[in-house]
Parts: sequence; structure tokens; C-alpha cells
Amino acid sequence: MSFTFQDFPAARNDLRADVLAGLAANPKAIPPKYFYDESGCRLFEAICAQPEYALCRTEQTLMAARLPDIATAIGEVDCLVEPGAGDCIKVRLLLDALHPTHLTVIDIAGGPLAAAAQAVSRDYPKLAVTALAMDFLSDLEAAAPWLPAGRRLVYYPGSSIGNFPPDAATALLARFRQLAGAAGQLLIGFDLKKDPQQLHAAYNDAAGITAAFNLNLLARLNRELGADFDLAGFRHYAFYNPVEGRIEMHLVSLAEQDVTVAGERFHFALGETLHTEHSYKFRCDEFGILASRAGWHLAGEWQQDGFAVQLYDSR
Repeated sequence: MSFTFQDFPAARNDLRADVLAGLAANPKAIPPKYFYDESGCRLFEAICAQPEYALCRTEQTLMAARLPDIATAIGEVDCLVEPGAGDCIKVRLLLDALHPTHLTVIDIAGGPLAAAAQAVSRDYPKLAVTALAMDFLSDLEAAAPWLPAGRRLVYYPGSSIGNFPPDAATALLARFRQLAGAAGQLLIGFDLKKDPQQLHAAYNDAAGITAAFNLNLLARLNRELGADFDLAGFRHYAFYNPVEGRIEMHLVSLAEQDVTVAGERFHFALGETLHTEHSYKFRCDEFGILASRAGWHLAGEWQQDGFAVQLYDSR
């Protein structure tokens, strides 16, 4: 068993700086990567189990059903790279099908990543596993020295690419291409445009798990930045914007109130929102345009129940 864990605390974005800048902006916003403290990770796992949120289950079903075709289209791979790997569950299907010699997983939540990656290493004793705790959105290039030579596949499942506006998504796809190398590939999953009512229900589950996930961001700021958010003074609000083709997730202030964060004071008007996430939905041709602008060439496509997985190569 070969397992390596590397923490990059200096390479991560500063939570304090990002939050203070976001609260000073108009409109107020905080990057969604800060959802994922330990509580946030657990809540997101619970979201994926909700009946309204079919995205994760649909992707898993698609991958399991079409795995032989996907593996054939990919061919031989030496190194599998998963940015934003989280619990490292999704990548196991590919490990079973592709048999790479090396796996590199990257995530900003270092503790959960280390535990999940070490479990993968135990279950795949012939696999060299490297876990990099870093904010790959800012420091993806710092992962390059930790990647072995050989043919690489970057795996980015779960429609995480939908969290970025089109220009930012294209920029991230271009950085994935640099990470993959000249003969590399990208396997990526994304949610398709569908009935707005279905999308609305997915982000407003009856059990209130998504609401708890959204509000947990404020609890994290209270704990880590000495903030004094009253969670009862904010309401989860998510809706589908069909013109922009995206879910918008906000926390709405239920009163005129002031909040102190890291020693600085911020005013919220009644009804003012703190934007916490975009989740873009695509048509396959729309996503293909983004990928081609980043230098990728479509090599395969699979769809099921409003979700798509596409394979790209850089040749």
C-alpha cells in the first residue's frame, strides 16, 4: 500500500479575506467552496440521499450502466486525478474499470479527504494514492509536481462545473487541460436543463437538508471568524433562473440587522440576500462550446434522465 498525504495550508485561499471581501461587495456573496467544513460535508451527503435531489443517484446509475463503454473510450490510463474528490466514492468505479497505477485526489477539506483517500489505499493495495489538501480553484498548478509521468485522466463528476459562470468554467476547463497534459483526457459530469419545477424541488427538499446546508455556512463563520450571525434571522432561498439557466441559492435577511465578522461590522437590510451558490444547467451543445474554447475535443457522450457525462481529449 502506498499512501501520501500533503497539506497545503499556505496555498489555500484565506477564509477571512474572502468572506470580508464578499460581505463588502454589492450584492453580498461568499464562495460556495466554504460550504464544506466537516458539518457541511455531512449535510451534502444527506442532500444526495433526498428524494428530490436525484442528480447524484442518476450520475451513479449512468456510470454503472455505461461503464464498459466509457472505459473503452478512455483506454489505458496511468494516473487518475480527481479535483474536489470529497469522500472518494465516485472514483472507485473508474478504479475498478481502468486499473490505473496512481490516483491523485484533491480537496480543500483536508481531514475528510485524508480519511477517505486512506480508505481507498487500503482497498486498492496495488494503487499509489496521493491526497492533496488544497484549494485547487486557486492553486491547481501546485498539484502538478505530485503527478507521476504517464497518461492522465482528470475526473470531475457531480456537476460541480455548474458552480461557475461560463467564463470561469471555461478558464477552469483550460486549467484541467494543462493538468492532464498533451495526451490527457477529461471525464466530466453535468446536470442538463429540465423542468424548472423539478430543479426548484431539488434545492428546496421537504426535509430542509439543503436549507440546513446553506445556513451551516453562517455557523461556520460564527465558529471560525468570531461572527455573530443569528441563524434564525436568515432564510434559505433557492430558485431556478431560466434566462440564465441556473439555480441561484441565497440567504435572505429577515430583518434590518448588523452582523460582526472578524471584528468588522456589516449591515443587512430587510430582504437583502447573501448569495452563496450558482448551479448552472446545460444543454450538451452548450457545454461542448465551453469545453472547445478551453482546448478540449469531444470523444464520447452518455446521457440518462437529465444528466450527461462527456469525455474529452486534448489531442
